[in-house]
Parts: sequence; structure tokens; C-alpha cells
Amino acid sequence: MQDVFVEKPYQFMPRIKSSWQQRLLLKWPGLFERTLRKREGVIDHELRNVDRLQASIDAGHGIILTPNHPRTADPMAMYHLSRATRTPLYTMASWHLFNQGWLSRRIMRWMGAFSVNREGLDRQAIDEAIEILVNAERPLVVFAEGTTSRTNDQLMALMEGPAFIARTAAKRRAKKTGGKVIAHPVTIKYFYDGDILQTADTVLSDIEQRLTWQPQSELPLVERLSKIGDALLRLKELQYEIDVPADATIRQRQTNLVNHLLFPLEREWLSGERPDDGVAVRIKNLRSQIFPEISRAELSCEENNRRWQQMQDSYLAQQIDCYPDQYVAQYPTVDRVLETCEKFEEDVTDQARIHGQLKVVLDVCEPIEVETKRDKTATEDPLITQIRQSLETVLDKLRTESRMLDEKAQ
Repeated sequence: MQDVFVEKPYQFMPRIKSSWQQRLLLKWPGLFERTLRKREGVIDHELRNVDRLQASIDAGHGIILTPNHPRTADPMAMYHLSRATRTPLYTMASWHLFNQGWLSRRIMRWMGAFSVNREGLDRQAIDEAIEILVNAERPLVVFAEGTTSRTNDQLMALMEGPAFIARTAAKRRAKKTGGKVIAHPVTIKYFYDGDILQTADTVLSDIEQRLTWQPQSELPLVERLSKIGDALLRLKELQYEIDVPADATIRQRQTNLVNHLLFPLEREWLSGERPDDGVAVRIKNLRSQIFPEISRAELSCEENNRRWQQMQDSYLAQQIDCYPDQYVAQYPTVDRVLETCEKFEEDVTDQARIHGQLKVVLDVCEPIEVETKRDKTATEDPLITQIRQSLETVLDKLRTESRMLDEKAQ
């Protein structure tokens, strides 16, 4: 399990309102781009439809930017938009990122980040975000998926928090100034320009050796990925003693394992099983109940260990949910192969190596005027529906720009 949970009481990190620090840092693009290259492997970028964002900035609207979140590079990549529009940003960021050393914390805050507690209801962060939009201080970046997916062509379920923030701000801004709040979905897409056959073989051979296999380099790459994925899933099924019907599909097996992990926790913490709520929402609701007392060190050693095991089970459920059904087989692109290799490696070792040769494209979607009231008859928040549809439309177009895997390699 990655180190994304901080075992100490949450302390809100507010925004730094002065913008000179961010403007100063962005004046040195060499430093900025070198960091992206070294830490994330991103060597190039392209911006599309920035004029849409510029028009909203010039109009003085409160602006919420809602990008998809395929990689940990995304927050830093968003600052290409900041440089292009010469406008500083605010970003809502998970609190664990503020606990990776004083220098990292200081730079994040200089760059406009403020914290949010993902394991609980963080009213301070929500109020901070609403105030930013009401006063139209700067564009506010909120990643609606809530966590990185490593599935660039397919969205995870979107959280409804950004819609609540935007709508509350729109209502207050309308009363205060008569102004508007505008949502701009921003589609982030990464393209890999390296040798995918060599890259994949290196990663997959290491994983196969961990499985005590000989490297399966002679197999077509899609078949090899499928075989490894099946083995990793089967190992977890064996660990949790899950009987698998002979005719079960991979998706059915994933669902069975996720429910096996989450149903006992939901019965204990949420008064009943919640299979229809979506995995991301289920996990967030569980962690908000399980984790606070861990972070406050209020538990006995035995209870603390028990709850950490529950957190690990929820983390595994999240990992499993991040594998879309037939992601590579249905559309075998170089980028999907790379993402799947990285996901395997990250899930097995907690860290994926940096391969470089990535180009990021940021495409600003059409503005969405945020209504002050929600249609309560809709099963999904209408604003979230619009954001998701905008992102999916552009992602579908960008997908066609990916290099297809050579037929011989398939």
C-alpha cells in the first residue's frame, strides 16, 4: 500500500493569497520543465483551446477547472495553462502531499495548493474553495476523480464534491456581485513516444520473475498482459479464499473480489452493504469512518492494527477497480500498454519506474455555466454529468491520436 495516509491528526493547510511566489517560479520554465521531465518523464507539451479559458478569465468569472486525473504529473502539467494565460492558479490537493518534507510543502503552497482531507469531511477546504470562486480570485483546480487512475482513455467515477462547491459558490456570487461561476473541464492526455516493446518487456519480465515464471517474451504483448493480469488477480482470490466459477469473466471476478473486501467493512461501519454506490464513493465513505481515530492515535495497538488491515483492504479494492475491462484488448494502443505495465508494476511494488518520452496534451473544454440550483430529480448531479460528458467527448477524440500497437506485437 502506497504511503498516502498520514498517521497523525489532520491540520488544514490554507492557501497563500499572495501570487508573486507562483509568478516568480513560473518565470523559470527550464526549472519547471526539468522537474516534470525528471520526476514524471514528461518531455513535451501541447495546449489546445486555451482561448476558451482566457475568455472566462477576461470576463472576470469565478472559474473551476475540473481535469481528469490519469497521472501524478497532472497537477504540475496544469501549470502550462497558468503560464499560457499568465494567471496563477489555486489547487485543492490531498493532505498527504503536504507531509513529504518542508521544502516540498513550501513549494506546493507557493504554487497555490491548499489541503483537503480525503479521509473525512473537510469543511475548511470546502469553505476555502467556495470563497475562491465567489471572489473570482484565481481559477481553482479540482480533480473530480479524486485520485489518479492510470487509465488515460477512460474516466473513473467523478466525485460530487466539485459540483457542490461550484453550485454553492455560484449561488453566493450571484447574490454578492451578480457574477457567474464557470466550470471548464480540462482534458489531459499523455502520449508515449518511446519503444513500447522494449519498455514493456523490461517491466513485464521483472513481474514474471516475481511470480517465479520465466520471462514470457515470446508471447504477443496483449496476451502477455492478459496472462499476468489473470495471475495477479488469481493470487488475490487465493489469498482471500474466493471460489471462482469456471465461466466467470474478469469483470465478474473483479466485482466479486471488491465486494468480498468491502461488504464486511460496510456492514460494520455503514450499517449495510452498498454495492450500488460506486467503488470510489464506497471507499471514501468507509475511510471517513475507519481512519480518523487512527490519525489521532486514540486506539489500542490491537485495534489500530485491525483498522490498518481494513484500510489495506479498501486500498486493494481501489486498485482492482482501476482496471477497466478489456482496456488493452479492445483498443491496443501504445499508451494503453504503457499504462497497464505501469499499473501492474505500481500494484506489485508500490512504485512504477519513470520511462520518459511522454508528451502531455491539455485541451480546455467549452465553458459550463454553473446553475445556482440542482435538479433533485436527477440521479446524478447535472453538473457532474456535463463535466463527464465534456471530458469523455474530448478523450474519445484524443484516443485516435495514440499510436496503435504493431499487429505482430499483439
